[in-house]
Amino acid sequence: MEILKVSAKSNPHSVAGALSAVMRNAGEAELQAIGAGATNQAVKSIAIAKGFLAPEDIDIYCVPSFAEIEINGEERTAIRLVVQKK
Repeated sequence: MEILKVSAKSNPHSVAGALSAVMRNAGEAELQAIGAGATNQAVKSIAIAKGFLAPEDIDIYCVPSFAEIEINGEERTAIRLVVQKK
């Protein structure tokens, strides 16, 4: 599964474009965000991607969960948003 890492500075339209491309090809993707700002951008990206894919009759939904990841030897809690086709 393709993992798209989203930061607080990510452009939601750019992430939505990448997410839409992955959904067309693979049918599922994962967005990973650490922090409130990054999570906000990730959720906005999913909403925008839903609009990008609607004209092609592709409907998506997301399943949120927590993930423990290691960054520079330090454990961090990330939000994992698994996006799938309906």
